Amino acid sequence: MDEITRLAATLGEHLQSINAQVTTAESCTGGGIAEAITRIPGSSAWFEAGYVTYSNHQKNLQLQVPAELFARVGAVSEEVVRAMVSGAQRHSGARFAVAVSGVAGPDGGSIEKPVGTVWLCWGVGEKLISRREQFAGDRDEVRRQTVKAALEGLIQLVDAEIPTQG
Repeated sequence: MDEITRLAATLGEHLQSINAQVTTAESCTGGGIAEAITRIPGSSAWFEAGYVTYSNHQKNLQLQVPAELFARVGAVSEEVVRAMVSGAQRHSGARFAVAVSGVAGPDGGSIEKPVGTVWLCWGVGEKLISRREQFAGDRDEVRRQTVKAALEGLIQLVDAEIPTQG
């Protein structure tokens, strides 16, 4: 079992332990997080929905990301991924969510947002945690690292919600 599949399986076990669901809102990974999750048999018990919103128009249409954000801060920004998480949670009803938007390359980068720049956001209820990453490598490697980071962050978020014994 590869590392991403192992992470997805761990996420599923942890979500099932608290009877919770997750949703994904993806841009630069093109559905890669949802694909990793659905590799796991029985994932329908804890995976609610995946939104692949590659264009700004679809981010606005499917997730209600305010159109003015794209002009003001760009699609690869903290504000956009936070809005993506909130929209995915609202539409799916899932308790947990992750959103990603980045510059996977090989082109499309800028001085402010070079290739490999990725914003991730995780949400549980009203709590949102966002982080900017600068991944190295080619397009496939940036996307793989993004999927891995998204799953790791979800596991941490779910683990924080599991009641402790004693």
